[in-house]
Amino acid sequence: MELTDQEMFRRKAKEELENMGINPYPAPTFEVNANVQEILSKFPQDNTLFQKVSIAGRIMSRRVMGAASFAELQDETGRIQLYVKRDEICPGEDKSLYNTVFKKLTDIGDIVGVKGFVFTTQMGTTSIHVTSFTMLSKSLRPLPIVKEKDGQTFDAFTDPEQRYRQRYVDLIVNPQVRKVFVQRTQLVNTMRQFLAEKGYLEVETPILQPLYGGAAARPFKTHHNTLDTTLYLRIANELYLKRLVVGGYNGVFEFSKDFRNEGMDRFHNPEFTQMELYVAYKDYEWMMELVEEMVEKVAMALHGTTQVQVGENIIDFKRPWKRYTMFEAIEHFTGIDVSQMDEAQLRQTARKLGVPVDDTMGKGKLIDEIFGETCESKLIQPTFIYDYPIEMSPLTKKHRSKPGLTERFEAMCNGKELCNAYSELNDPIDQRERFQAQLELGKRGDEESMVLDEDFLRALEFGMPPTAGLGIGIDRLSMIMTNSNSIQDVLFFPQMKPEVKSEKADKASEKE
Repeated sequence: MELTDQEMFRRKAKEELENMGINPYPAPTFEVNANVQEILSKFPQDNTLFQKVSIAGRIMSRRVMGAASFAELQDETGRIQLYVKRDEICPGEDKSLYNTVFKKLTDIGDIVGVKGFVFTTQMGTTSIHVTSFTMLSKSLRPLPIVKEKDGQTFDAFTDPEQRYRQRYVDLIVNPQVRKVFVQRTQLVNTMRQFLAEKGYLEVETPILQPLYGGAAARPFKTHHNTLDTTLYLRIANELYLKRLVVGGYNGVFEFSKDFRNEGMDRFHNPEFTQMELYVAYKDYEWMMELVEEMVEKVAMALHGTTQVQVGENIIDFKRPWKRYTMFEAIEHFTGIDVSQMDEAQLRQTARKLGVPVDDTMGKGKLIDEIFGETCESKLIQPTFIYDYPIEMSPLTKKHRSKPGLTERFEAMCNGKELCNAYSELNDPIDQRERFQAQLELGKRGDEESMVLDEDFLRALEFGMPPTAGLGIGIDRLSMIMTNSNSIQDVLFFPQMKPEVKSEKADKASEKE
């Protein structure tokens, strides 16, 4: 491995510490009795607090002087200034802890433990006067530098991809990134509490499945050696959750990792998180109201208001949201009524509108493509699109009063789908026919068509009560609620294309 000058310098510093009898990676116990946020929020109101403080964190800056120096320590909650005086941490004749360890062998990025007392400098800065200093973990690589110019802060990464490949570094140098993930957890916890308070049961269903189902998507495939059988990573957990409703639970939900072998862009990652909910004796109209209530509650929990800044837009999640049927939306944005068109007319209309289509697409897929290309990007404020054609909705109950349509809706926001929901199809004969229609689409080359699941059909034949179902994308909702431009910004470790090594690194590997 070829090292930079800075990396070689840090390794030498590590060796020097060891030669001095100082372990740069000592036993893990270091008693911490405060954090930065507590100190900065409480000490200005009561300066008798934190007079015996013990705190640990990472050195983020240093100003080394003669007999006294300043540094900045960062822990999980923030940053605070350290004041290090030679005679305070080296009360005897041996001044090596200060002159050598702190001044020469401590670098930005090192994790240290300090003890001392909190005070306010003449400049009014709350600081820790250090009386004890312990090296806890020597950093052997330099951190990227966050650049500031004319009052603006710039990304420390010249290559944006490195933020996602080295998320651990991104989290160290960019506190606003840490905040995004705290908000994501707060979002999930708010939803979980909301659903639990309504009496619904949180459950777990299989990730490895003998048949993939519950959505129109291409799966990831693997092989189980002991069973000598093909298994698939789930693309959705819908069919398993509905089995539980058959089994007698009136409300079940799951926060699930799902996997789809599809394209990647700033809105799609092969591995993603969604929450699916199924409630017996309810329908899609009831579910629309629940979605409005739940998402409004999330906005209030994260921002204290229903209005959220997303890019250049202020999106207001206050109930009630706007509603269009799918055909109304297409006519509203294109001026064309497609509700009575057959497959050939839809294909001709799509081409007229500049919507890319091919011969594998049936009627439902054509309508979906027309809607996606002409309407989605215009739906910025939260909007329900409902009453979808039956060809687009193989798991949805037929509309009770509109032939050819189903009781399905999607919530659209900021130009993208936020959730998908319907009155669930519980007629096993009708469901079998829908699956068979999907098989015919598969024969025409549609790689996202659904497969026929005999066990799920058997479950329906035992009887499933009228049920409302919902799937809501946690990543997509997190993007909106944290004003993030890409799904990669709300996933700790998004999927990336293989890292290309530099020629210099390749040669170094060959030498090894």
